[in-house]
Amino acid sequence: MPGTRHYDTVAFDVRDNTTMLFFAQTTSGGDIDDYLLLMRTIEEDFDESMYIEINEHQFGGHDLIREAVLLGNTLTLKLHEAAAELDGATQITITYANTPENSKSIEQGAFRVLGETLSGGNA
Repeated sequence: MPGTRHYDTVAFDVRDNTTMLFFAQTTSGGDIDDYLLLMRTIEEDFDESMYIEINEHQFGGHDLIREAVLLGNTLTLKLHEAAAELDGATQITITYANTPENSKSIEQGAFRVLGETLSGGNA
């Protein structure tokens, strides 16, 4: 799985104790061809964990993302450690289509999902 990914759709959602940003590349028929899901969970003891799922491969933990930078339609996630699931990459660069719907989802969800790891940029 390469460290740079492009998507045409972004969605934000909140369910129970989880906030999510969902990035998808869809086919002309509307099927999901490729996706990346960022999830932030808060357990009953208020302990937080961050998870990344890419096409059904999930990895995560308490100290997963060191820094997240959002500039324009590019979100860069800098990981604390190399991810075996990404062939040893320490960074994931996500670009997404610059549409009003995607911008709204990023605006609603970037800080809620990424929290204090979001260090710069704009939404």
